[in-house]
Amino acid sequence: MPAPDVAALLSELERSEPGAVEDARTAVEWLTGGEPLESITQLDVCEFLWYTLPIKVSGDERAHVAIARALGRLLALGGLDRYAAICRSPTTAKILHVYARSGDEAGRAAYQAALDATGVLPPDVPELRWSSIMGPEELGAHVACSAALELAIVSGALDPGSSSWKPRREALTRRWLTEPRPELGGDNWLHRVHGERLNRWVLGRGAARRELAQPFEVRLHAPVPAPEGVRMAPLRWLLGRAGEPGGLALTQRHYLSRALAVEAATRFDWTPAPPASPGMVATAVDATGPARVVAGAKAAARRAAGVRSAVGTPRGEADVPVLTTLREVAQGELGALRRTGRRLVLTPAGRELLDDPAKMWDSATAALLAPVRGEHDFGISVREAALMLLADGAAFTPAELRQRIGEVVSGEGWRSSAGDDLDPPLTALFRRLAAFGLAPAPREARQEGAAAGVQTVRLNPAGRAAALAALRWHALRPRKYVSLG
Repeated sequence: MPAPDVAALLSELERSEPGAVEDARTAVEWLTGGEPLESITQLDVCEFLWYTLPIKVSGDERAHVAIARALGRLLALGGLDRYAAICRSPTTAKILHVYARSGDEAGRAAYQAALDATGVLPPDVPELRWSSIMGPEELGAHVACSAALELAIVSGALDPGSSSWKPRREALTRRWLTEPRPELGGDNWLHRVHGERLNRWVLGRGAARRELAQPFEVRLHAPVPAPEGVRMAPLRWLLGRAGEPGGLALTQRHYLSRALAVEAATRFDWTPAPPASPGMVATAVDATGPARVVAGAKAAARRAAGVRSAVGTPRGEADVPVLTTLREVAQGELGALRRTGRRLVLTPAGRELLDDPAKMWDSATAALLAPVRGEHDFGISVREAALMLLADGAAFTPAELRQRIGEVVSGEGWRSSAGDDLDPPLTALFRRLAAFGLAPAPREARQEGAAAGVQTVRLNPAGRAAALAALRWHALRPRKYVSLG
């Protein structure tokens, strides 16, 4: 059967319903963008009727309903009856009414709910979370997956009303993304989307950042597995303790107990924080040596003399900042722990992390660049720059690291890049590395005199692998608008 010709269909419509032809022409131009009519999908039709038409096409509710109906008549003339039915459906009329009476926000919510119900919207899968702002490759992948879902529904292979609907829809989407495609020359859509996202990540703001990121574009295409022997002992320990009968007891203010804080500090050599606020946690980490802190001239002199700094026994969780970081990330970001009254218990997600070392690695390394509660995007830029600088094992003094990071983030357009502004995100980064057992624990230090130390900042092999894994996760994340406010 020959493909329907838009011009011929418009001429036929004009003969039968001359009053509808201009509305139909307006609709088909928006819908196809000049492409052949046979190229449209159900997703295209739904997005035009339920989003583009009420948001971008001028006119009131009555005019929009008329355009939808005129499009339906044109599609019916072309033999596209399923799509024509959507144009004249109660769902379309209801959504257009919601936009007109309740505003764009309510209309968009109605549109999204109706689109989800069609079953043709590709779901997020473990390999790919869809962006709200898609590049050409990702848009092509999204359209292809939607068309595959539509075909499966029409053929009866998928039933949106069945109990197995969601896992089968996800399996089909994953298969369509990962199988080699002839139209892509044997490549697959997932590889194309990842390549596009990596390229956009490299070409971010600022010449200094682009120069720093460029070598990672090829290196981050493949997943970064955990090095041999890396078990993330602190995270595994905390989840294991929470998984014991009754979970972990909490204080009245919902902190971990003093006994657990002492156990953590002893087991993992996590130095309790001094009374003063800590400055940048600058660790010297290499393949053989432990972490050390740049703690000022006096502390450096004590270390040189072989005298260990005594900071006392922890009085509670607040005295062990790395433990607080570990609990907050495990509970608030990984969803591995849940508070029930004055108990902290293991969740099913936490059990899954304990049972699957690869998933624990992926989840923990992603958290190295995940947003910290209350943190500005500036902080993420600082942590990202630090991991790029340290990923190859280079050693920096704290001053050198601050200077290099400051150059990168200033080039990105951030106005606040003084040393004091860099310290909080860097401290958060090093504490997370320690909390996951990916680097020896930093010694919490006072800010005063920190630059006088002679130690350097360097990641050991586990930390370097974690840096690459975190950068890959960050580069491949879904795109969103970035606020500089």
